[in-house]
Amino acid sequence: MSEQGFSYRVLLEGGEGEIVEKKSRFIATVRKVESEEEAVLFIEEMKKKYWDARHNCSAFVIGTRGELSRCSDDGEPSGTAGRPMLEVLLGDGVRNVAVVVTRYFGGVLLGTGGLVRAYTQAVQAGLSASKIGEMCQGYEILLKIDYNGIGKVLYLLGQHGIEAFESDYGVDVSLKIRVRSQDAEGLEKEMVEATSGKIQWEKLSDIYFIHK
Repeated sequence: MSEQGFSYRVLLEGGEGEIVEKKSRFIATVRKVESEEEAVLFIEEMKKKYWDARHNCSAFVIGTRGELSRCSDDGEPSGTAGRPMLEVLLGDGVRNVAVVVTRYFGGVLLGTGGLVRAYTQAVQAGLSASKIGEMCQGYEILLKIDYNGIGKVLYLLGQHGIEAFESDYGVDVSLKIRVRSQDAEGLEKEMVEATSGKIQWEKLSDIYFIHK
């Protein structure tokens, strides 16, 4: 995990989305999972919850690079449910995530194309209802500046959507921030220019952190 700027998307909070297609209800439940065992338990949980549904199709992606992925059509025609669901997860770049789409049959056959479209849209609705962040490679930075320059520094941080997670207002002001590796050099230059070189920028450590 040492590649410059390597990042992936992570589920911060699962969600549930629902679509209706020709009277069939498709309920997508999205859950964060850290292992195949957790994913399997989640799928079983959903099958018990929606025991009276016609199908509980599933897909999951485990690992920062999606090293492990599985999907199931759960009785739907082969390739019409699990694979399209998995493609949505992979395409969205989310990792350590599982989704179950529960279908209550409405009495109207959708056909192969209709099923693929419905399961795809259901997963998209589930992801839209979830909270997702980006796990980024970056740095923990210590900033030191006098009171004359702190306004400019806080303005720049706000422009970049960065909040200090630790601050100390003493003789001078000290702030600790987390910056993505690809943003660090540019931000440092901006701050040096804005404060006429008065800011102290010290890289404390290499880290991985969630960029929301």
